[in-house]
Amino acid sequence: MKKNIFSIIALILVANTVTAQETDSNSRIHIGLKAGMNYSNIYDSKNEEYTADGKVGFAAGGFVCIPIGTLLGIQPEIQFSQKGFQATSSILGSNVKLTRTTNYIDVPIFLAIKPSEMLTILVGPQYSYLIKQKDVFTNPITDIEVSQDFNTDNIRKNTLCVVGGVDINLNNIVLGARVGLDMYNNDGNGNSTAPRYKNVWGQATVGFRL
Repeated sequence: MKKNIFSIIALILVANTVTAQETDSNSRIHIGLKAGMNYSNIYDSKNEEYTADGKVGFAAGGFVCIPIGTLLGIQPEIQFSQKGFQATSSILGSNVKLTRTTNYIDVPIFLAIKPSEMLTILVGPQYSYLIKQKDVFTNPITDIEVSQDFNTDNIRKNTLCVVGGVDINLNNIVLGARVGLDMYNNDGNGNSTAPRYKNVWGQATVGFRL
């Protein structure tokens, strides 16, 4: 009987210790770095005949986890993010392939829902600033590359996106997954328009948090 009582007390102590550690971690501010890959494509919002192949790109940046209690928080991030697509068309009987690579500075601001220390559910808006675009046209004879740099000094000139995802927290290691879609283009005068062709992407990263 005493042995059973001691076993029950031990289990209660272990459970309290785990709960305390989880609560303590969810109540702390964390900062971290992450890197990974995007897989992106272009979506035609008018649903007309348009097909393109996806493209793999690099992504890397940092994040801050700011708790609001133990179950909620705010997680702003900033990252360099490559997106783009590949498309093929026929010109004068010859196939021409276009590979577009777009370099963005992405700034998502997530609402973080933390049902446990291991799992964080993220959803929120993202502001994307286009800093460079490179188009490579490939035909049977040669390749033609066209690059263009963009000025992002005006923070009102951006693309508003919606992004969701999850983080799996393994102590200091964070495995992240995101999906996102462009919503509106904002010009420097504060006007917004819905682009016909929108970036849609998935992202997988590995991060380290303190």
